[in-house]
Amino acid sequence: MKKWTPTHEAPAPLEGPVVPTIVGGTALWFVLFLVQLPFYGWFDDHGHTWWVWTCLAGAGLGLIGIWYVRGREAALRRAARDDA
Repeated sequence: MKKWTPTHEAPAPLEGPVVPTIVGGTALWFVLFLVQLPFYGWFDDHGHTWWVWTCLAGAGLGLIGIWYVRGREAALRRAARDDA
């Protein structure tokens, strides 16, 4: 059996407002955590505390994502400046 290889080039990656998107998502996770926090007792009674901690984990991972995409944007700017 012969391995299939594409005959066309891959499209260029889409670039958009990456940093604001990640910041917005991180803020949303943190707001969801804060909104659920007063109802922690209800979540605990029904065995759903993982919902609260998932929101906190999403906010924490979002902070790592912000650090990563800001570094990526800076590297792209440096590369564009060096090529010019």
